[in-house]
Amino acid sequence: MVKKFKSVNEKVKGFLHGGDYNPDQWLDYPEVLNEDVRLLKLAHCNCVSINIFGWSAIEPHEGEYTFEWLDKVMDDMASAGVHVILSTPSGARPAWMSEKYPEVLRVWSDRNRILHGQRHNHCFTSPIYREKTSKINKILAERYKNHPALIMWHVSNEYGGECHCELCQEAFRNWLKVKYDNDLEKLNKAWWTGFWSHKFTSWSQIESPAHHGEEFVHGHNLDWKRFATYQTIDFYKNEIAPLKEITPNILVTTNFMGDYPRECVFNGLDYWKFAKEVDVVSWDNYPAWHNNFEKLYDTAANTGFVHDVYRTLKGGQPFLIMESTPSLVNWHKVNRGKRPGMHLLSSLQGVAHGADSVQYFQWRKGRGASEKFHGSVVDHCGHENTRVFKEVTEVGEVLEKLSEIIGTSVEPEVAVIYDWENRWAIDDCQALKNENKGYFEAIEDYYKVFWRKGIPVDVINMDCDFSKYKLVVAPMLYMIRPGVAERLTQFVKIGGTLVTTYFSGLVDENDLCFLGGFPGPLREVTGIWAEEIDTLYDTDINYLEFKEGNELGVNGTYKLRDYCDVIHAETAEVLATYKNDYYDGMPALTVNNYGNGKAYYVAARTNNDFDTAFFSNIINNLKIKSVINTELPLGVTAQMRTDGENDYIFIMNFNEEGKSVILDEQKYFDMLVNKEVSGNLELKKYDVKVLKRKTKN
Repeated sequence: MVKKFKSVNEKVKGFLHGGDYNPDQWLDYPEVLNEDVRLLKLAHCNCVSINIFGWSAIEPHEGEYTFEWLDKVMDDMASAGVHVILSTPSGARPAWMSEKYPEVLRVWSDRNRILHGQRHNHCFTSPIYREKTSKINKILAERYKNHPALIMWHVSNEYGGECHCELCQEAFRNWLKVKYDNDLEKLNKAWWTGFWSHKFTSWSQIESPAHHGEEFVHGHNLDWKRFATYQTIDFYKNEIAPLKEITPNILVTTNFMGDYPRECVFNGLDYWKFAKEVDVVSWDNYPAWHNNFEKLYDTAANTGFVHDVYRTLKGGQPFLIMESTPSLVNWHKVNRGKRPGMHLLSSLQGVAHGADSVQYFQWRKGRGASEKFHGSVVDHCGHENTRVFKEVTEVGEVLEKLSEIIGTSVEPEVAVIYDWENRWAIDDCQALKNENKGYFEAIEDYYKVFWRKGIPVDVINMDCDFSKYKLVVAPMLYMIRPGVAERLTQFVKIGGTLVTTYFSGLVDENDLCFLGGFPGPLREVTGIWAEEIDTLYDTDINYLEFKEGNELGVNGTYKLRDYCDVIHAETAEVLATYKNDYYDGMPALTVNNYGNGKAYYVAARTNNDFDTAFFSNIINNLKIKSVINTELPLGVTAQMRTDGENDYIFIMNFNEEGKSVILDEQKYFDMLVNKEVSGNLELKKYDVKVLKRKTKN
């Protein structure tokens, strides 16, 4: 049975390929605008995002509209067969608005109101800004609702940040009143305000966290971050209301972000909550390829992790890469360009993990201001005779060969829990290694074992359904929200395998410690009691040593780092013990047989050698399948999309030299060279192969 998700629009027949286009910056250069149409077609680009920062061009003065330029661009794109993702312009206000309505300007946590300038700096609570954005969006929707080029709405741009103005303070208090049933004493208990005599006796006493005010009440900090996500989403809902009313059949998205240059998901907003409100998830993909602080394949694995986050946010529905660079960016510490061949590989990596687009920032480099040296398809020379343009064209040609993959996805057997609120709580707590507690790194370390073996992974939060997976991996699950422990326990009881670690099961959703022993509500399913945790200096050394005859069949001694949880086995079996220090001989790795499943507790921060040996055994025991039944060289990974009838295998070489992969006995068809392949598959430096095979039932 063929299973495919619908395209973003019935007009779209293949992958979206194109990028952010800023014709409003080139209105004095009509010859440039005409040339852009020719170059788009030449580069095999079929889509542009327009009007992302175009507010001052369409409303130069309050109530005065100049849509003629946008009309012409839309018409030109339609005539050329180029799709348009039309943006609402709220990401940057026109100057007249800041001057006339200063309340739209954001206030920093130090309570100083910013000046006009830059972008992403408006107050999400401001009634005036909500009114203005709703009005301009309504005008856009009415004007272009039937335009043949329009395929999707791009709402604002890279939402983020906080405002601490009086409007936001009052909104925060009202949000808290709803959450705590208008019961101030309930809030005081949740926030543990007896600490340092911080008990509130009036709602008016509560303010947002600030360095020159309150910042050490962790429940307070958590609720402020939750409110910031809530208020951002509420502003977004105000933006999309006229779009949904006037163009109900046009999908809406907004571009999520990563934290750079080290590729990881943006920490400021809870995208699990935001994703519920978008029709399609999209994100801006800017890894620091060819850096000097990690191996190329580690950059690739980190990027793959984030792709998997965004694919998982809407249940495996393909996502869109809304921005990427065809060459370099201008805001990394070192702005190194992609080497020849990397652009095709990095673009198809996104497709391999579930993207139905490859879009760029930017189409054409501007002449001035801060992004004039940011990478683009068309350089300042203005023609197609550049290496970058040719590599973009190659991507367009390749995507056209892969159009049947559109709408396909994958159903992994493995899930890794990455949870925004858990990350906020860990980052905020005063414990462990305060400068970086390593939550994200711990998750990525485990994820990389599966990535290197070509095993697909869903990246979920703790509120997701666990039942469809064979294995759930939950590193540093510090916070346990209500119901989560019960669902994890049930998952194991009915036959699932859980792996959790040190610093798990310590606090509830308000960051209040569980009483009665850690790991709190996970104590029964893990079968251990965690008495204390030892934080190691980088110069400290300890080891985990496997017991002879352990059920995993793993032997040897493995070096540890950062953290050693001092635990006691209650109902759990001890698989390995510590070798040094006062906890020498105490459990370092346990397994608890619970119902029909198993729960493993890894008590210390381990390295890749342990992670590989440990998870390889679990993978074999659970019969978890790689997408291709072969040994992959280090730095080569395989990812798969499927429609239930055909599998599409992406084999990618993230190495500085060639590698070879021996194919298994299934029949494979190379979609890029249009021929059957078998036996030894040679991969050049930065090479990628896309193979098609029949799905096994």
